[in-house]
Formats: sequence, structure tokens, C-alpha cells
Amino acid sequence: MASSPDVIVIGAGVLGLCSAAELAARGHAVTVVDPGGANASAVAAGMIAPAMESLLEETTPERAALLRRARDLWPAFAETHGLKVRREGAEWRGDDAPAALDRLKALGFEAEAVTGGMRTLEDWRVDVGPGLAALARVSGVSVVRATVARLSGDTRRWRVEAGDGRVWFTPSLVVATGAAAAIEGLPSAVAERITAIQPIKGQLSYFAGLATPAVIRTSGAYVAPADGGVVIGATMQAGDRDLTPDPDAANDQASRGLGLLGLDHREGVVRVGIRGATSDGLPLAGPTQAEGLHLALAPRRNGWLLGPLVARIVADGIEGAAPVPDAAALDPARFD
Repeated sequence: MASSPDVIVIGAGVLGLCSAAELAARGHAVTVVDPGGANASAVAAGMIAPAMESLLEETTPERAALLRRARDLWPAFAETHGLKVRREGAEWRGDDAPAALDRLKALGFEAEAVTGGMRTLEDWRVDVGPGLAALARVSGVSVVRATVARLSGDTRRWRVEAGDGRVWFTPSLVVATGAAAAIEGLPSAVAERITAIQPIKGQLSYFAGLATPAVIRTSGAYVAPADGGVVIGATMQAGDRDLTPDPDAANDQASRGLGLLGLDHREGVVRVGIRGATSDGLPLAGPTQAEGLHLALAPRRNGWLLGPLVARIVADGIEGAAPVPDAAALDPARFD
């Protein structure tokens, strides 16, 4: 039996669920179709970190300002949808801390020197598991476990067919499938853009029973609070889709991260996710040239940071509202 929600979102990562929650808050009935299981958003530390990400990426002042504006959408978004934003800040440790402090200040972030490093309160975080669960429970959002096999569309609606034969129809379709392959039936121009997304293997380790009051970062590793423990990560292996843990990388990042806590090496539980990235490091968000088709894809490692901004851009596109100024930087057509 087919159903016809106002919007179908394919993919239950942070960009898909943020978009679904934003649309539901605006009065739309939204169905999220996802195969289930862990995704890259779940295998993450939930960092909303414009300062440290700008530092690590050696970004421009303009990009840093965009990331800061994206972060500033989080308090209202979180209050609306029942998430908690944690504002403990983040610390950078190492001999390069003075240079890192100067760099952050040059980019417009507030930061200060502390013993052994520097600290900023401009970086926040969200608890990943509870955050994804809260977004999936938003009133007006229905999550269906299925794998979408093919799509077809005309000027009035999109037909979404699952591998088990279930079918949905919708006037507005949001593809939020991370680094996955293009779904059969997408317009060729959109499929080519999705195919051009670079997969990036990210790996982190969970250590139960450990604690840190805030995120601590150093060259090549970070340690962050997590449910009942900490996570230490994270690798970024471009072009790799293999979900098999890399023991050498796990040992290296564990040693670096545990060293930040003054602890000896031990084994953690390794988790792997595949992120997607465009050539400029920003996601594809908003309407495509195909009627009723929208994208929310490829945030590299800033999915949690950019979630509310992507959601606003997608919802505005579906409603035909004037786009926010930052929408142009995420426009899926910017590479055409």
C-alpha cells in the first residue's frame, strides 16, 4: 500500500533528520526512509566546533564566519526539538598552542592561553545518540526502515520504491544519503554530482569509564565526552569506503588521546563511519534543477555543526522561500 507524505527524506543521518525536524516544525508531514544501523553521524563526537575546525582546516576568515553563523543556529534549533547543547568549550594542547591561539584570534574567535595549551568556549557539542533519537521522535516525523532501490519523477510527484516493494509518493524529495552511491532513477546531472562526492573513512574509539570535562584536541587526535566514557578520534582516510577497523590507526589515536588524559595505552571499542565530502569541503544543500528534488549531502566532518543551517536551506527551498545568504555557499549547482 502506497502513502503520500508531504516530504520524503532518504537518509537518517544528522542532515536528513535535522531537515525532517525543521520541515515538521513548519507543519509538513515527513517520512524518513533509512535502512537502519550505524551511520557516519552516529560514529561521531557530536562536535559543533567552528573554532577548532577552522584551525585544523586552515580556513579563510569568510569560511570561519560561515561556520560560526551555523553554530549560532543551534540554541534555538535544540530548544525546539528537545536536544541539549553542551557548551564546555574545547582545549588545544601542544607546543604549537601559542600559534593556534594567534590563529583563532585572527579568525575572530575568542580564546585564551591555559597551562599546557589554549582554550576556547566558542566550540560546543551535542550528545550523539540522544540527539539522533530526539530528532527521530519529533512530532510530524515518521522513520521507516527500508532501503530505497529506485526513484522516478514527473512534474507533479516523485515515486520512491523500496527494495522490499513498498512505494511512497511525494511532491518533495530530499536525498540525504551521505557518501552512498546515487540511487537509480535520479536525473543524470544530480547522479553525477553525487558520484563526485569523495568518501572519507573516519575511525574513533570508545572507552567506557573514562571522563574528560570538555573536548581536548592536539595534532592528530582528540578526546571528547561520550555516554558513560569518552571517544578518541578521529582518522580521515580519503577515498576509503572500507568499514573494517584499522588496528594501527586505532592504536595510534588511542595512544595520543589517552596521553591527553595522562593515561597509559589500553584497548577501546573501535567504530568506523564513511563521511562524504565535496571538493570545497561544504555540503550540497538545497534544491536541484529537477522539480521537487533537494539535497542534504556531504558535510565532510561538520555534519553536526551544519545540521540546522542545512535544514533551514532545505526547508526554505521546499517552501519556495527566499534563501538565507549562506545558501549560495552550499548550493548544489555551485560546481556546474
